[in-house]
Amino acid sequence: MGKLAIDVLARGDSWDAADVRCAAGPRDRPFDERHGATRIAVVIAGSFQYRSDQGSAVMSPGSLLLGNDDEGFECRHEHGTGDRCVAFEYSPAFFEQAGVAGTFSVPRLPPMTALAPWVVEARRAILAPTGVQFDELAHGLAGAVLGVLGPNRSVGRAPSAADERRISAVLRLIEASPDEPLRLPQLASVARMSEFHFLRVFREVTGVTPHRYVLRARLREAALRLRTRADTVLQVALGTGFGDLSNFNHAFRAEFGVNPVRFRDGARRRG
Repeated sequence: MGKLAIDVLARGDSWDAADVRCAAGPRDRPFDERHGATRIAVVIAGSFQYRSDQGSAVMSPGSLLLGNDDEGFECRHEHGTGDRCVAFEYSPAFFEQAGVAGTFSVPRLPPMTALAPWVVEARRAILAPTGVQFDELAHGLAGAVLGVLGPNRSVGRAPSAADERRISAVLRLIEASPDEPLRLPQLASVARMSEFHFLRVFREVTGVTPHRYVLRARLREAALRLRTRADTVLQVALGTGFGDLSNFNHAFRAEFGVNPVRFRDGARRRG
């Protein structure tokens, strides 16, 4: 357990939130663990392989790890060292009070528009916790996850171990330099795949296309900078890989529902 550091960020009547940092790497042997509560963990940094009774998936920044109370699981770091998550744990009373079933039939949700605002708030919980309404975040995140899953609660097929290893290398590259051009030929080359094969496998592993994944990584970084820095909107746009302000404003509004100025102003009013 020396590879794991956990700092509690906040607690409510039926939930708690923690900053979870793992330093495990390819040479560390994974071991079986068990969720002590219903868990939703927002991946902030790093990538790793997660296996639970509901299946297996590659976890990467912007994705959500899902775990059921008393469910066995295992995390492996075969393709890189370390990760960081903001993990929310919910007691049975949380879902009983909400009148919903607090169980998940999938191990992960990929980065997506419906979850993007909550992912940004989770990142703020680490960088600027005094400005975060944790109770709202805990409830809103759970509601958003249940809303995305809906009654079907199903997500794509499991990729091969080789696919996961190659795509994980690409995910680390995107995380390290989301402001770079990151064209399809470059990403496919990193994965050592043809562009045609890479497009299909990337979506199987992450749940989204490479373009959408890179775009959302840039938008999450831009949203964080708007809330934590004094840079102008133009500086934020250029610093996160957008070639012009118009494209940035359009993409930002599509992802977060408001333009960058209103997004920043809303944070100031809440502060």
